[in-house]
Amino acid sequence: MTTWLNMSLQDGASPIMEQLIFFHDHTLMIMLMIITTVMYMMTTLLWNKHTSRFMLEGQLIETTWTIAPAIILVFIAMPSLRLLYLMDEIHNPTMTLKAVGHQWYWSYEYSDFTKLEFDSYMIPQEENQASTFRLLDTDNRIVLPMNSPIRLVVTAADVLHSWTIPSLGVKTDATPGRLNQVSFSINHPGILYGQCSEICGANHSFMPITIESVSANHFITLSLKPKSIIS
Repeated sequence: MTTWLNMSLQDGASPIMEQLIFFHDHTLMIMLMIITTVMYMMTTLLWNKHTSRFMLEGQLIETTWTIAPAIILVFIAMPSLRLLYLMDEIHNPTMTLKAVGHQWYWSYEYSDFTKLEFDSYMIPQEENQASTFRLLDTDNRIVLPMNSPIRLVVTAADVLHSWTIPSLGVKTDATPGRLNQVSFSINHPGILYGQCSEICGANHSFMPITIESVSANHFITLSLKPKSIIS
């Protein structure tokens, strides 16, 4: 979860998010090299006193500054395309969770183990306790097993929404009349927070998402008592 004065990305809670952070750092290093080179050349041009009245063209330098950016773009594009294809892959999911966006709350359905449906509302400010986070905690959390491929199917009942968990690297639009799916796996136990990232009306800021990640054995135990999954 993002905290005060955190200028970097959140810690990755899924393999895809870890790869996105690596790609972000990789791209920043390339940008740093480009900025350093350009600044050095501009400084050199400003301070040197060398002039040449006879230099009318420089085919070598023109060829170099045309080819070099293309090579740099290849170094950025290859890992980017690899990540795009990895994010679209659905790797034999062990379970499916369906999320339905409403104004202004989320509904969830577990359809693999039991036909379990529930609504998830933000905890009102006056009911917030010391153990909860303002505008982020919900009355019913999603409980999911860690280290298991999970397929998320997202849709909406009224207007456009967007189901987003930054630490998982997941952002999926919820569109009325359409099913979008995404796959993810959670690395470690804990509580993950997210929000709707599509402006969907007056209370857009008040439909958070809370996931509680537990071990597979604990989740199987909970699935034997469907009502206990709603935490």
